[in-house]
Amino acid sequence: MGYNIKIDAFEGPMDLLLHLINRLEIDIYDIPMADITDQYLGYIHTMQHLELDVASEYLVMAATLLAIKSKMLLPKHEDEQLIDEDGDLFEEDPRDELVEKLLEYKKYKNAAEEFKGLEEERSLMFTKPPSDLSVYAKEAESDKQELNISLYDMLGALQKLLRRQKIQKPLYTKVTKQEISIEKRMDEILLELQSIKGKKSFFELFPVPVKEHIVITFMAMLELMKLNEIIVEQEDNFSEIMIGAKGGVETVGSY
Repeated sequence: MGYNIKIDAFEGPMDLLLHLINRLEIDIYDIPMADITDQYLGYIHTMQHLELDVASEYLVMAATLLAIKSKMLLPKHEDEQLIDEDGDLFEEDPRDELVEKLLEYKKYKNAAEEFKGLEEERSLMFTKPPSDLSVYAKEAESDKQELNISLYDMLGALQKLLRRQKIQKPLYTKVTKQEISIEKRMDEILLELQSIKGKKSFFELFPVPVKEHIVITFMAMLELMKLNEIIVEQEDNFSEIMIGAKGGVETVGSY
């Protein structure tokens, strides 16, 4: 049973780098290339493990990070030194170009978020006289879901799951192959969450340690997030991701 799935929910390698810098609380002007490169490659390997179609721009950025890391490890030669306006010798930092691109991307990303906020604020303005909407206030509040995690956080949790699976994998095992669709797995996850009337951890939703089942479960979970059928929460950075059902008891097999 083969899979060739492509997700276009990523905003690009610069967005992934900024996510890692913020998550690891790294100074953008003094990036530890060894740490950031290892973290970045970890996400790329996770996407490849899922057999996702990784865009070439992510691989180009991975090569760039490795090249910068290598330059910082190599000894500096005298002919590589530059002279500043005061006539003093200095060595060019191989990270400078990357930092400049990150700052530029961050500036436009923040501007885009600000414009989005203005758009949402403007969308709340109407030319008609104000109406009494208090009747719908409670219903609207119950349908609102504030996600405090991103797709990168979900991939990070999947990395931990795959590492656990590798460590706990028995020497000899026999698994019966059973094909299952994403829609059916979505229904199973919903019914499982609705039956407990509470929340389960991310790892508890992967009972079968088989790659095909892990991929289908992960894709079903992302689809349920997209359809706003489940609530995904994480109290603090690096804490466990908790998942719960939203709404009444119903299936999504029609999607």
